[in-house]
Amino acid sequence: MKQRISVRAIIRSNGKILLLRRSDGRPEVVGKYELPGGSIDDEQPVDAIARHVARATGLVAETIQLTDTTSFSDYDHEVQHICIVYVIGLKQTKDKLSLSQSYDHFHWEAMQNIQRDVLTDATRQILHLLQHSVMPTTTGTLLHNDDEKTTDASHIIIYSDGGSRGNPGPSAAGFVVMDEIEQVIHEGGSYLGITTNNQAEYHGVQLGLEKALELGVKRIDFRIDSMLVVNQMNGVYTIKNRELWPIHERIRELVAQFDKVTFTHVKREFNRLADGMVNKILNAHAQE
Repeated sequence: MKQRISVRAIIRSNGKILLLRRSDGRPEVVGKYELPGGSIDDEQPVDAIARHVARATGLVAETIQLTDTTSFSDYDHEVQHICIVYVIGLKQTKDKLSLSQSYDHFHWEAMQNIQRDVLTDATRQILHLLQHSVMPTTTGTLLHNDDEKTTDASHIIIYSDGGSRGNPGPSAAGFVVMDEIEQVIHEGGSYLGITTNNQAEYHGVQLGLEKALELGVKRIDFRIDSMLVVNQMNGVYTIKNRELWPIHERIRELVAQFDKVTFTHVKREFNRLADGMVNKILNAHAQE
C-alpha cells in the first residue's frame, strides 16, 4: 500500500469554515469541496501549509497551529493517507480571496450545515475528527441549510475503546455505533478477563465490526483514541507483540467483508462514550 502525507488548513470565520471546490484533479474529487492544503514537497509541514494556503486562496497565514494528525486507508486505491491538520489565523488585510486554477468556487459554511456528499473523502474525515474544536476565524458567506441534510443508512461511525486496570489486569472493551450525523444507534461491550490495554483496544474494534456486520452496513469510519492501534491498522506501524497477531488477523478478516473501513485517531475527550462503556463494564464486574 502506498503512503501519502499531506497538510490541510482549518480557516474559520463567524462559525463558518472555508471550503474550496476542485476544478481539476482525479475524477472523484472534481466538483467536490475540500479544505485548503496539499502534499508536502522537500519542506517542513508548517511551510507546506503556508504555501498551499497562499497559492490556493491568495491569503497570507499569520498564525499556524498544529491541531492533530489523522491517518486512514483508501482500500479502493491502495493508498494510506497521513494528514497533518493546522488551524490558520489570517493577516488582517483588505485583500480579497483569489482562487488558484485548481478551484472554481469557494464557500464558508457552518459545521452543522455541511453536507457530507459535497466533500472529498479526506475533508469529510478531517471535519468529523475536528467538529468540536475551537478555531480562529476569518470572514465568509453561506452554503446550505439544515433542510438539505441527508443520511446514508449503509454508512456508520464507530467509536471504540478498551482498558485494563493493571495492564495486564481486569479488562473490558466497548463501542458506540452512530449514524452519519452522530446520533447513537447502538452501544455495547464485553468483559475480557485479564489482558493488556492494547489487547482490550483491539477487542473494542472487533466488537464494533461484528455489530456492523449484524447491522448490514457497507462502510465504517472508526474513531479511536489509541494512536498505536490506528497506526497499526493503517499499516504505519508493524505489530511486534505476538499476542496481538491473532486478534489483528481476525479484524482484518472482518474488515474484508465491508466495502470500506477507515481508522482515524481522535483525542480522548472525543471518545468519552466508548470510554464510559468500558468503565461501566469494569465497575459492574468489580462489584460481583
